[in-house]
Amino acid sequence: MMRAKRCSTLVFWSAFFLFWAAGTALLSPKGVNFEGTARVGQLQDGTLVAIKRLKDGNAAGGEMQFKTEVEMISLAVHRNLLRLLGFCTTATERLLIYPYMSNGSVASRLKAKPTLDWSTRKRIALGAARGLLYLHEQCDPKIIHRDVKAANILLDDYCEAVVGDFGLAKLLDHRDSHVTTAVRGTVGHIAPEYLSTGQSSEKTDVFGFGILLLELITGLRAVEFGKAANQKAYIFCHLPMLTVRYQVRKIHQEKSLDVLVDRDLKNNYDRVEVEEIIQVVILCTQYLPGHRPKMSEVVRMLEGDGLAERWEASRRIEAHKLKVPEIFSEQYSDITDDSSLLIEAIELSGPR
Repeated sequence: MMRAKRCSTLVFWSAFFLFWAAGTALLSPKGVNFEGTARVGQLQDGTLVAIKRLKDGNAAGGEMQFKTEVEMISLAVHRNLLRLLGFCTTATERLLIYPYMSNGSVASRLKAKPTLDWSTRKRIALGAARGLLYLHEQCDPKIIHRDVKAANILLDDYCEAVVGDFGLAKLLDHRDSHVTTAVRGTVGHIAPEYLSTGQSSEKTDVFGFGILLLELITGLRAVEFGKAANQKAYIFCHLPMLTVRYQVRKIHQEKSLDVLVDRDLKNNYDRVEVEEIIQVVILCTQYLPGHRPKMSEVVRMLEGDGLAERWEASRRIEAHKLKVPEIFSEQYSDITDDSSLLIEAIELSGPR
């Protein structure tokens, strides 16, 4: 039986073998449709893999581009990134093969029992931040994820965070211009400048990461911030994401952070640490991309280094904004403050 052949740094898997593996897997979801989820396959040696069908699998004329792009993604190797094992292309299918993550996604675990404890949530936040840092500052070419959310952070056997789903990613090349593209992402996680202009940068991911931190603290998905699903959610009821940020900042100022914390934690958390992470949330979700920290700064702050200084600097900026008309600041500062927007983005082949 033909299984797989190596294509440069990746393994090209035969479609017959993949469908056989998925069809015989013990943990496969019901049904045979891959779209919208990864089907679990079991190899002959017992190894479990996740096989994901891409939504644009039958797009014409893009096979060579697709192979080039998946090989570029495969170069992103880090303990906190989901490793691409291989791929498969046919006339009608494009499949990606990943390691199977036994604990699912952060989004699913936040709703499951037993509840993720506070120390695990902190470890997940730091692991995801380190994965994004690698994509932004240590990968060549650099990669913007563009859909950072709890559903795209997977958990391995030890509940270590693994950043997954690069289907919306952009490979970055440092040149003198930028490219605007159709906005892709998830409601509640999309940065304002990306939503309004189509421009994305590393700071787009920083905004999404801030919302991810809020999901870890509250136990709610971003789309649930606008629903009064329980007693604490009233503060988010029917509010745009930037207004949610305002409400979170107000709660921080009033020192009533307990109202934000997932009640399933039952007070088993460190209130000082919650306050510090809320500060990181506020810093990451600032309106202007140039005011948000880089992921390298976010990692340091989560590790306990530099948060006080960055927070104080942010407070000074907020005080200055009171003296400057807000509309002027929003119209012009995001162009002049953030040189990271001055890049050319090479877009990957469509939505995954």
